[in-house]
This record gives sequence, C-alpha cells and structure tokens, in this order.
Amino acid sequence: MPAIHDMGGMPSDQPIDQSSHEWADWEHMTNALVGALRHRGMMNVDELRRGIEAMRPDEYHSATYYERWSASLETLLVEKGILTTEEIDARAAEVGERWA
Repeated sequence: MPAIHDMGGMPSDQPIDQSSHEWADWEHMTNALVGALRHRGMMNVDELRRGIEAMRPDEYHSATYYERWSASLETLLVEKGILTTEEIDARAAEVGERWA
C-alpha cells in the first residue's frame, strides 16, 4: 500500500495546478531555515522528507508545499531536542503579532 505522499501515477480527476504564486514572507523564512539547518549539519534532506512523509493523510492533503516543510521542521527540531513545541508555538505567536 503506497503512503500518502506516493501519489505518482495514481488516477485523479484533479487538474495539476502549474501556476506560480508570490511567496509569502513565512515561506521565504521556512526555505531559509531549512538551508541554515542543513548548512550547520543539524538536518538533511532525507530527514526533511521523512518528516513530511510521516504527516497524517488529512494534514498532508490540506497543507501547502511549505506548510509541509514547516511541519517537518517542527517535528525534527523537537525530536532532536533543539526546541520544544511550546518554544516554537510561543515564537510563532510572537512573530504573528509583529507581522499582523
């Protein structure tokens, strides 16, 4: 049985959205954070992919590309003991208030 992310070749009535979009600030930050953590040897692309592939199917389907990256980053940072979920939530709330 294929996992939720393994959709290549599966039939679908949904058209593939090939349009581009303007990146939101948080998407730039997520991309930069992945690059910084990889550069520091704190994570690698295989770990990022594992975190994405471990998402619950409903979360995976409702998430955008960078929302999946963000969810995986949180999972990895908590698993590695770098940050706690509470620390991440508090910082996200702080940034959200500043950018609102």
